[in-house]
Formats: sequence, structure tokens, C-alpha cells
Amino acid sequence: MDHYLDTIWLKIVAGVQALVRLMDALVSPLHLLGPTVIIFLLVFVTVCLTKLFKRLYTTQRYRALKKEFNHWSNVRKAAMNIEDREKGKVLAKNIDQAKLNKVYYDYFFEGFLNNILTTVLPILLMAAYINESYNPDKLSDRFGRSYLFKTPGWFGDPTPVGALLWFVVSLLAVHLLWMIARRLMKRDKQGRLTK
Repeated sequence: MDHYLDTIWLKIVAGVQALVRLMDALVSPLHLLGPTVIIFLLVFVTVCLTKLFKRLYTTQRYRALKKEFNHWSNVRKAAMNIEDREKGKVLAKNIDQAKLNKVYYDYFFEGFLNNILTTVLPILLMAAYINESYNPDKLSDRFGRSYLFKTPGWFGDPTPVGALLWFVVSLLAVHLLWMIARRLMKRDKQGRLTK
């Protein structure tokens, strides 16, 4: 059994190394732009791909749970809207205990797992790639310095910024830009509809 597990593990490691070599080959023409721009572009592409994955991939169970949750939520709202308030509260409580709570937690957990697969995992994989491919030693070999850039630090000493910190800052910046762009497009679309 250990032999089979070792064989599987070695195949996984070989697959990961092949993916890293492929990513290095794809990124190598961009080395003229510098590591800071490359990491920002990798983050931008990763965020775009995660948004696309999230839109395209949902499990059949997630869709069924969403439909069931919406159904029981609407039944609960109808129970709350009956004329006799006390009877409506009792009915809503029974609906919560009988179905809605269980369906909600199943729906939430399935959505959480879906989110891990479509959003968190690709971002963590890209962070691992950047951490490995742009560590201080490799930055020194490729670009002649062990950091991306320096920022003004405390007491006048400049602080070097590494690849992983820049990855996190870029990730936050890209998500912020994405949110602003969506709001601007939504506002523009509403402006066209009102004209």
C-alpha cells in the first residue's frame, strides 16, 4: 500500500513541477516588464479566472439546495403574512425547525465548498507559485535584487517589499478596482435606462 501511495505522490509532484515549468515558460517573455508588473498581471488574470469559474461552475446539489431554500423561505414569509399574528409566528417557527434551518445550513455549506473550489484554491495556488518563483534568491538571479521595490519606512529607513506582500496588496487592489468598475457600469446602465 505504501508503494502505491508513494507512486501517486511522486506523480502529483511531477505534475506540479510540470505546471510550474509551464507557468515559467508563459511568464518568461514578460520579464522585461519587471517582477512588480508581472505579479500584478498574474493577480489580475487569476481574479478574472476566478470570477469566470464562479460564474460557470456550480454543482447540481447547490442549485437544488438554492431552489429548496427559496421555496421554504417563501413558505415562511407566507406564514408570517397571515392575519392571525400568533398563529403565523408558530407556523414560521415550525417551518424553521422542520425544514428551513437544515436546508439553509446545507445550502450555506455547499456554497462555501463551491467558493473554496472556484475562488480560494486558485488564489492560493497562484500565491504558492509566486512565493516559490519570486523568492529573494530567484529575484536576485533574474533581476539583480532580492526585493521588488522599497517603500519609505520608519525612521527614514526604506523597507523592501517582497513578492508575497505585493501579491496580497495587488489582490486587494484588483478586487477594489473590480468593485469600482462594476458600480460604474451599473450606474451607467441605470443612467441609460432612465433616459
